[in-house]
Amino acid sequence: MRQQVLKALANPARIFYVPYSLAVINFAVQFIVFIVVFIIGLIIYGADSWINPLYFLISVIVVHMILAFFAKREPQLGQIISAKIQLIKKKIPGRLAA
Repeated sequence: MRQQVLKALANPARIFYVPYSLAVINFAVQFIVFIVVFIIGLIIYGADSWINPLYFLISVIVVHMILAFFAKREPQLGQIISAKIQLIKKKIPGRLAA
């Protein structure tokens, strides 16, 4: 039983080699940015908008590949980032959050 717990902690859930939390955050941020840019493009240019959903898909794949590269070097990357976010939310000074 102890080995299973350690294995679960040492190997966080992943989506295509990226920790689950980072993959979801990546997709959510990219999707929100695409929607904002798409709406602004429709407002400014109307039906002749230059916005193409392919740009969104390419940027998601490129950022996901970058995250996979960094996650390979640091397997606990998602947990490190979530811990830093918790420190920022608690307003702990920067010298303690290093």
